[in-house]
Amino acid sequence: MSTRYPILTVATKAEEDVSEPWRRQAAVRMSIVSGLTLAIALIGCFLVRYLSQRQRMAAALVAKEADFRLLAEQSSDIVMRIGLDERILYVSPSCTRVLGWEPAKLLGTPALAGINPEDRSRLEQAINSLKTGEAEEARIIYRTRTRARSEIWVETALRVTRSALSNEIDGVVAISRDMTEQKDLQDKLATLATSDGLTGLANRRHFDERLAEEWARAKRDETPLSLLLIDVDHFKKFNDQYGHQAGDACLRSLGRILAAQARRPADLAARYGGEEFALLLPNTAADGCAEVSERVRKALRELGMLHGLNPPSKLVTVSLGGATNTPIQGLTEEALVAAADRALYAAKESGRDQLVMAGQVISWPAAKSA
Repeated sequence: MSTRYPILTVATKAEEDVSEPWRRQAAVRMSIVSGLTLAIALIGCFLVRYLSQRQRMAAALVAKEADFRLLAEQSSDIVMRIGLDERILYVSPSCTRVLGWEPAKLLGTPALAGINPEDRSRLEQAINSLKTGEAEEARIIYRTRTRARSEIWVETALRVTRSALSNEIDGVVAISRDMTEQKDLQDKLATLATSDGLTGLANRRHFDERLAEEWARAKRDETPLSLLLIDVDHFKKFNDQYGHQAGDACLRSLGRILAAQARRPADLAARYGGEEFALLLPNTAADGCAEVSERVRKALRELGMLHGLNPPSKLVTVSLGGATNTPIQGLTEEALVAAADRALYAAKESGRDQLVMAGQVISWPAAKSA
């Protein structure tokens, strides 16, 4: 400002210089806001997509669950879902027919309740293998108790289930069917395959198998094994005199006597062939074998079956050949059979209706048959 002249001079910055910092700050803020908006938009899109995917998965799971229940509830087999805690999560209505229990009564209960104790460990092992991922599926047959406390045979197919989200194992599906009739039929067929149709005793094939098993056990345990071969005296004459029906009845009666003498689980009475029978007596010494033989003869005498062509008693009698040995190296079970066969021949040659015990069992390549 001049003191001489009335002039006022004002000096200031240019508008652009003044607004430049503001523009820079505005640009930074705009970039930040735009970035945040874009991030929010991206996150929103992701969440919408994720929620849509979850909704589709949930709808698929609901549909799948509906299909599962529809199939399960129409199936005659028991369909069961088991959690990792081995408790029942779902069971189909067919359990009422098979086990006698309503489905609602079984929910939350242990899946292995009622399993026969002898079969339980096998089933536990199978389920543990599935839960730990060692196997994807398993099939097992076992016995279980019904509501009426009767026992049935069940065949169950097991398969793991996995979480739809994590794909981790979350339980097991079990499909079970009543196998009692089939198991009974199998047992009957097995019995027919190993038993004699006339007497019900073991047949020759089963006898040979058991003889080999008991010989091996006696050899391993160093215990005595005894064998009785029994032959009906003059059976052909009996058949000719009284007819084949009477002959069959005679063999059945003798079969019942021998079955009664096979008192221990390991003892075996068998029809060896024709009118010849066998009694296998594990862990039995020679004196025990002789006692069994005498009981057979006594029971047959008490039965009193007439046989007019069998003097002097004119009753049905038997001759018996016995052999006892503790198996040693180098001998096979055929040696025991050969020794008993020789003793039987000796009993028949020396008058019949008696027991002859063999001496030391040795290898005998060509024993004479009785």
